[in-house]
Amino acid sequence: MGASSDRERMVKRPLEKVEEAFARHKERYKGDSEKIQRWRNALIQVTAIKGWHLNNRHESEFIKDIVKKISAKLCQTYPVTHSDLVGISERLEDLYLKINIGEDDIRVIGICGMGGIGKTTLARVAYTQMSSHFEGKSFIADIREVSDKCGLVSLQKQLLSQIFHGECFNFFDVHEGSAIISHRLSHKKVLVVLDNVDNIQHLKYLVGRHDWFGLGSRIVVTTREEHLLRSWPVDDMYEPTTLNPKDALQLFSLKAFHSDTVQKDDFIELSKHVVNYAGGLPLALEVFGSFLCGRDATQWRSAIERLKRDSNKEILDKLRISFDGLEEREKNIFLDIACFFNGEEKDFVIKVLDGCEFFPDIGIDVLIKKSLVKVDKHNIYLKMHELLQEMGRTIVKEKCVDEPGKRCRLWEERDVHHVLTKKTVKSFNKSYILFLFYPTLFTIYFIFLLPVLDFF
Repeated sequence: MGASSDRERMVKRPLEKVEEAFARHKERYKGDSEKIQRWRNALIQVTAIKGWHLNNRHESEFIKDIVKKISAKLCQTYPVTHSDLVGISERLEDLYLKINIGEDDIRVIGICGMGGIGKTTLARVAYTQMSSHFEGKSFIADIREVSDKCGLVSLQKQLLSQIFHGECFNFFDVHEGSAIISHRLSHKKVLVVLDNVDNIQHLKYLVGRHDWFGLGSRIVVTTREEHLLRSWPVDDMYEPTTLNPKDALQLFSLKAFHSDTVQKDDFIELSKHVVNYAGGLPLALEVFGSFLCGRDATQWRSAIERLKRDSNKEILDKLRISFDGLEEREKNIFLDIACFFNGEEKDFVIKVLDGCEFFPDIGIDVLIKKSLVKVDKHNIYLKMHELLQEMGRTIVKEKCVDEPGKRCRLWEERDVHHVLTKKTVKSFNKSYILFLFYPTLFTIYFIFLLPVLDFF
């Protein structure tokens, strides 16, 4: 109790010398009582700010913590100019703690997550806010696409040209480009952002080793591929989460109503339906909000009903990039989870899919590291975002829109009933088919090899 009282007196009561100095200023400016009161209020506010206690810790560790926290705050002194970046402040604060520009080491930070989660937006805002702390800067956008179209050499030239303005770099080989990057940047404090990396070669030839860059440099990499970051490796990794319900509704409202809140009562429940369907994914909230903006309640209801049947193509195309990069076995595992096993126990899913010779132990791990599937904190249940699940089911339906019997997977009871009563599955002659339906309060799983299906 005594120690606590001492601390309170130290924090909340002005020291004697401060009181003496304040008294002198009060006498000097006695004709300006308003100014004196402002000083008094400011002093009270300052002394009320909670400090940090050493608490028997090593001073060096304590100082590092202070530098880390102040560095994160320094980055935030540059204002975010986009009013529609809902929830960005908390994300930036978490990211800056990992970037820690107050240290003179060289650090590579990964931002990893599913498509549409906001990785690029977060990296770009951080880049804008931090860039004044560095001697040079480079933001290379959508590396996956640019590399496929133009090659890695063009990306190396872009990196160098952004840092050394006005210089022309003429080389035509990635190895020569790497040598130039390491030579020119090894004594320069730079900020480099590599956006949408999907190949280890991007990291190898663009940022190479830590000693390619000068002390204090920071490299930020955004990707959907966690395994790339693990194998490089990076110094730390940040995984953005989906928006909480409050922020999700706010972002949606900004796009749909150009306001922070839903403006009309008859749109409140409709908005909640759309926000719930989006599952906190910023991309989906922006697309849905922009699409519904300016439409009446009747059109909203029609659009919501259509969403239940047909997913938004713009969103699914964005999400499908990760799926298209999978091997065939992983694609099958992804589709099985999307159609049947979302929310099921991981061990159970592995046991079922092991019979299909998909090698699910490694396959599920690949999906997790590609941000397509998650496991709960206890490593028991598999969880797939609702829009990824919808994408997977859409891929299956695309095989044959009109005839369920020609699809490789059935999960809706009406489709199962159609196939078994019409015997249309005979027209399908590949692999296996997995039925899932809910006739009562429990779930029944059936796995049939196609020759057996002739029984129906």
